[in-house]
Amino acid sequence: MNSISTDNDIYSGLGLTTQEPASNSNELGMDDFLNLMITELNHQDPTKPMDNTQLATQISQFSVVSGVEDLNSSFAGLSADLTSGQALQAANLVGHEVLVATNSGWLSNGGSVKGVTELPSSVSDLTVRVSDASGALVREIELGSQSAGQINFSWDGYDDKGNYMPEGVYDITAHATADDAELSPYVYLNAKVDSVNLGGANGIGLNIQGLGQISLSNVAQIF
Repeated sequence: MNSISTDNDIYSGLGLTTQEPASNSNELGMDDFLNLMITELNHQDPTKPMDNTQLATQISQFSVVSGVEDLNSSFAGLSADLTSGQALQAANLVGHEVLVATNSGWLSNGGSVKGVTELPSSVSDLTVRVSDASGALVREIELGSQSAGQINFSWDGYDDKGNYMPEGVYDITAHATADDAELSPYVYLNAKVDSVNLGGANGIGLNIQGLGQISLSNVAQIF
């Protein structure tokens, strides 16, 4: 007899993991307000009953609460639809490369690290520097004079002495000079998506090979 897959099984099959949202037991709903009103009516002083104006005011307040509950329910449904759409979009990223705003690059065995730096203006001597986990400089890539805009670069994994570096995380930064001022332009690096995490504190997260989790919102480009 075939078993029926649960939602978690389906997400796992797509390379997704989920986290259960925390419940908030402190919120009051329409039923709570109605119970409070009935209790108040049952225990009111018979010689000083609630006047019609007070009763109308409380009923009006209940109507507002009911409207807010309906609105919250509608927004919750819309949010669930948006999350499902993002989950499906994120699932399609598993196994693909994305361009991420980060200075941490993962060098796999025999691989290379590609990236882009964005120049706000023309520069005279753009240089990309690669440092290992201890902070030691292992490679300087001279890119010379460049115009403003996005400049592609690639590190082949070798240090300045011609030795291929071991697999690991390397710090990659860009440096340049413009009008005698030192610049440190933004760096974006290519990274491979291993899996996707749903329902985290920062929304949908991408588990990047060798680097850990990043937010989907940090992805600048999908390849």
